[in-house]
Amino acid sequence: MSEVVKRHQWADDKADAWSGEWQSGPHGSEVSVIFVAYDKPGIGPRLHTHPYSETFIVRSGRALFTLGDEQIEVTAGQIVVAPANVPHKFVNLGPGALEQIDIHANPTFVTDWLE
Repeated sequence: MSEVVKRHQWADDKADAWSGEWQSGPHGSEVSVIFVAYDKPGIGPRLHTHPYSETFIVRSGRALFTLGDEQIEVTAGQIVVAPANVPHKFVNLGPGALEQIDIHANPTFVTDWLE
């Protein structure tokens, strides 16, 4: 039997539907999701790794991704994959908001912060 998860369960009860995160462990899925919405340029997570891959779907805006020693500039409609254990981070390049869906290939978030 499938389960429908209501908006308030994954968006941390925020008014903005593009903010929040959802860990699927209790729901029987094998992925967890972060809905990213950074309004200001220069904002993004610090360098980190996961013991599983992470897929980033850029819905709007521009971002600069660091994947290991490589830097990649991406725009709306592009997809980036950070393989397991590869240090990565991203930053909103602006001029407007950055909106992404970040899919963790794990039912819970496991993050090792490097900076």
